Amino acid sequence: MRSGTAALVVTVLLLLAGCSAGGGADDGPVTLRFQSLAWQEESVRANKDLVKEWNATHPDVKVEYVQGSWSSVHDQLLTSFEGGEAPDIIHDASDDLADFAYGGRLADLSDLLPARLTSDIPRRSWETTTFGDGVYGVPFLQEPRVLVANAPWLKRSGVRIPTPQHPWSWAEFRQITRRLSGDGRFGVAWPLKEPVSATLNLSLSAGGRLFHRGADGKVTVRFETGDEVVPRTIRDQVGTDHSASSTTLGSGGSDTLPGFFGGRYAMVPLGFSYRQQIVQQAPEGFDWQVLPAPAGADGLAQGVSPQTLSVAEDSRHKKDAVAFIDFLLRPKNMVRLALGDWMLPTGTQALADPALHTAEDDWATGTALAGYLRPAPAQSVRGYAEWKDKVATPAFQEYYSGAIGTGELRERLEEDGNLVLARYQR
Repeated sequence: MRSGTAALVVTVLLLLAGCSAGGGADDGPVTLRFQSLAWQEESVRANKDLVKEWNATHPDVKVEYVQGSWSSVHDQLLTSFEGGEAPDIIHDASDDLADFAYGGRLADLSDLLPARLTSDIPRRSWETTTFGDGVYGVPFLQEPRVLVANAPWLKRSGVRIPTPQHPWSWAEFRQITRRLSGDGRFGVAWPLKEPVSATLNLSLSAGGRLFHRGADGKVTVRFETGDEVVPRTIRDQVGTDHSASSTTLGSGGSDTLPGFFGGRYAMVPLGFSYRQQIVQQAPEGFDWQVLPAPAGADGLAQGVSPQTLSVAEDSRHKKDAVAFIDFLLRPKNMVRLALGDWMLPTGTQALADPALHTAEDDWATGTALAGYLRPAPAQSVRGYAEWKDKVATPAFQEYYSGAIGTGELRERLEEDGNLVLARYQR
């Protein structure tokens, strides 16, 4: 009996030793795994350079750079959480965090974040990573959706060129795209392979909300007047005015660029970061400019889902992980990350940097839109991913193609959509 007890004690001690391996105070430097989703060459270089700078000045806390992918991050994180192998520091987007936050997979950073960081990033940005009473990520990069236009084409047409101070209305935008069209050319090409986020985020300008949270905290879908403005405009441009190409509705943003460069489309609505691809791929001498997206009843308001940095709940070194995030997002470093990704920083000090206010590549136009960016409507909705994939995406695709009308679109988004959301809110 005594020998069995001794064996048990030895086993427990060995298990405890195994659990404490890999970075305890007595084992040498702490090692943190940082999974980055940076993919553009400039962005990858900026992230790796910052990791090297941290490691050179923090001998007791080493950061290991791990390359992830936007195309597979949700499923990859699910697998790593289930297997107990999640990275300590997680790069993602705020609209992907809700289920992980509510599911206890991400650490609540409320009491870990330094005051410098919390005060530098506006409240509206923190709302994108706040779920319940906790903060589950640091929003650090964001981009408005803009119109990228063929500058000579617009100039020759004599249309009024919009600015952030005097944007087009949605009605004016429709009229102008009609005026720019004809002879096999189109005023606009909508790349709507992923139609849901584009539609919902732009609909904020017209007062659209779609998701409504009741006094009981539960969310329901209501497709109201403000929600109709943007989808009706797009559908009318495609089906009635023939001022928008029907062939691009199933395309991604990059797929529209050859036609844009070739003079087939006068304008393409794209994320602000697409400027990098345009600079790299445009034919020599091609003259383009960035215009603000149209404004509605709520002005230039637009929904965004910022890129985020989170810490895994299972990480044994949460304070060290937050210290690295704080280093990564110092104002000068945040500017480096923003320039590398061709996006806007959320931090007010970084956003004021002169490098982000230049006329070159129309940085100044995008920066002027930063104050209008709001949390995406679906930001904190549990079950949004399933609603988007199973209900909203096919419904919007059929609506834009002309297969269904507004009434059926509303019915499917509301009735089918609320059945999906109800399962997540029991």
